[in-house]
Amino acid sequence: MPRQFQTIFLEEARAFIKTLSSKEAAKVFRNIELVEIERDPRLFKKLQGDIWEFRTRFQNKQIRLLAFWDKDSPEHTLVVATSGFVEKTSKVPQQEIEKAQKLKLRYLQR
Repeated sequence: MPRQFQTIFLEEARAFIKTLSSKEAAKVFRNIELVEIERDPRLFKKLQGDIWEFRTRFQNKQIRLLAFWDKDSPEHTLVVATSGFVEKTSKVPQQEIEKAQKLKLRYLQR
């Protein structure tokens, strides 16, 4: 099936993924692949404003990657992963959302 969008990773998101075990990272990438083909609100949902989150549950961990949409043209849609964190609850800390918003602004200013 064709992908609805492509995901790219800012340096902060890549650095976070490197802190995960190989099994955790593999599951994160697999979930992102699934969402790129068919959006599943259990795996990718809007948080606040224009910040979205990729959600991956691995064992008892909630692995989150925050992201935003970058739609330069109708035929080329990107989702930009800004940063990530591991959470034991389903609540996303406000400071993580603010961090993602700052990274988005920095990305868009380039």
